[in-house]
Amino acid sequence: MRDLVRRVVVVGAVLGLPSCAFATKSPPVKEQAPVMMFVGDSFTVGSGPVPPWQTYASQTARLLGWQPIIAGAGGTGFCNEGRAGRTFQRSFEVELAWRPAPDLLVISGGHNDRRWSAERVRGAAASLLAEVRAHWPATRTVVVGPIWMGEPPKKAYGVRDAVAQAARAGKVTFLDPMRRTWPKEAILPDGVHPTLAGHEGLAAWLAAELA
Repeated sequence: MRDLVRRVVVVGAVLGLPSCAFATKSPPVKEQAPVMMFVGDSFTVGSGPVPPWQTYASQTARLLGWQPIIAGAGGTGFCNEGRAGRTFQRSFEVELAWRPAPDLLVISGGHNDRRWSAERVRGAAASLLAEVRAHWPATRTVVVGPIWMGEPPKKAYGVRDAVAQAARAGKVTFLDPMRRTWPKEAILPDGVHPTLAGHEGLAAWLAAELA
């Protein structure tokens, strides 16, 4: 085999061909996909028959051609700690803040904050946004309000408005999924969480808003 290589190089030299003509071409460098991170509750991380890689968060990233990193836990919120024992701010700190800054951060939730006052929710959302801005000043941040696949209770509107106020004060985009209506097939039998079709609908809506 070595003799064959020597012969090829010699022939190339005799013909006046550059030695690089016999080198293997390097594959083209692929551009790295932008990174989008999510902090959220069970709608974002997955629940019931819908695993994390099929939630609206993962599907939104797929539609946009971005790389998703998803943080959070079911039952959590801006104020509510849920079974995980942490709020969105703590989820940001332990799961995301130690990573390199993403191109986009989506903070999505509020569904589980109904038992808290609107003022407490607004303050908690503002605190999280202030920490994000101090930690990643160049990162685009978008806040998605509470997700309700069915008819929202009255308290949900107060939470929605509180989160929207914090987003406006923090000069970040606020998106309101409560302005959308969803068909019955988009809701699981628990009457709360999205089916796979529901996640697909949420992803199509969010991707269009972010594009």
